[in-house]
Amino acid sequence: QVQLVESGGGLVQAGGSLRLSCTASGRTFSRYAMGWFRQAPGKEREFVARISWSGSITYYADSVKGRFTISRDNAKNTVYLQMNSLKPEDAAAYYCTAGPVITTRGGDYWGQGAQVTVSS
Repeated sequence: QVQLVESGGGLVQAGGSLRLSCTASGRTFSRYAMGWFRQAPGKEREFVARISWSGSITYYADSVKGRFTISRDNAKNTVYLQMNSLKPEDAAAYYCTAGPVITTRGGDYWGQGAQVTVSS
């Protein structure tokens, strides 16, 4: 079992930056791929980014490519999402997910979410 806890959400002006963190419990963290999804009010949850267990392979949604960066520190059981040049349309609840693979539906485990609000 893996438990995921997100942190780092908040309110930021358009054009600003935030960094989300997701810390996992359990000793198998380094074996899992990790990902970030987001869900805005009235919309379906959507994929944002994913990273392989080693951190060597990353993949991004077109909407965030070039602005967001996913990374991980296996020694700290933590995955990060650095978000730059934020836009009002990036406002959403951001969820961390983990699993052997991250599909379009996510992984096997989910965090509780971190709210990101972007003011225009």
